[in-house]
Amino acid sequence: MEIWINPACSKCRSAITLLDAEGAEYTVRRYLEDVPSADEIRAVLERLDLEPWDITRTQEAAAKELGLKEWPRDEGARDRWIAALAEHPGLIQRPIITADDGTALVARSEEAVREALAHNDKA
Repeated sequence: MEIWINPACSKCRSAITLLDAEGAEYTVRRYLEDVPSADEIRAVLERLDLEPWDITRTQEAAAKELGLKEWPRDEGARDRWIAALAEHPGLIQRPIITADDGTALVARSEEAVREALAHNDKA
């Protein structure tokens, strides 16, 4: 299991605390420092079963500078969104947990972290 985090994020710290309390084995990826490539973002989106605009933090300054709220949200714009996430990783919603069974979750709640743990147990 891997968790993409920003250490400054309280939801990320809460997810790590819960994973530790449950004795989970996981790898931490500080995605602002170890920036995911466009291909890695595509792979995570497939595992999440989401589109790039679904995991984009549209209130961030970079999102406003790029005018993301005005971008189309369709297949034709998908690569443009993914490129923006790869170029500006701070726009990626966090934390994201990828479980060993191939699933992934945006784990912003205790319930989502527990769901990721359940998926990992099934692997």
